Amino acid sequence: MGLRIQRVVTSGIFSLDGEDFDVDNNIWLIGDDHEVVVVDAAHDHRPIVEAVGGRRTLGVLCTHGHNDHINAAVELADSVDAPIWLHPDDGMLWDVVHPDRRIDDPLRDGMAVSVGGDDMTILHTPGHSPGGCCIHVPSLGTVFSGDTLFNGGPGATGRSFSDLGILVDSIRSRLFVLDGATTVHTGHGDSTTIGAEARRLPKDEL
Repeated sequence: MGLRIQRVVTSGIFSLDGEDFDVDNNIWLIGDDHEVVVVDAAHDHRPIVEAVGGRRTLGVLCTHGHNDHINAAVELADSVDAPIWLHPDDGMLWDVVHPDRRIDDPLRDGMAVSVGGDDMTILHTPGHSPGGCCIHVPSLGTVFSGDTLFNGGPGATGRSFSDLGILVDSIRSRLFVLDGATTVHTGHGDSTTIGAEARRLPKDEL
């Protein structure tokens, strides 16, 4: 069987700037019958391990360093014997959650990750956080957007290390150049398409 996508949803607390919020997170698995990459590791590693199902896990790829996307990363990585990947610009966020554990491999803009014979490309999309990244999988017509872009518009800003102008520029220059039919699998909530979100974002924000 070829490359396929699985979703796991976990629930927990997002904490930043002294405030806590109840959130549901999407965890995405991209792989075939033999190997898989996990996108984000939120709240509880156990259902993610179950979804991995004994396949070789090539990496735990964290789209950014907010606690609700990385708080199960260490337990997951240790359980499936996989490296943790995160953009180094979010290292200060990682250190708050996991002060005694270093990331294994840095994500870099343009980096290619191969799984199941298909290549995925890392897109550095700062704004929601300095090291925010998206993962483009051309063979599946899909981009995994983390908290950069949601069904309904850009991710949240206004908190520490975020910037709306930088975020909108990232969306415009890195995501809206993709084919409009590209599916956007988000870090929270429902999926969408590049075309739908390009039509939704006001022109004066572009």
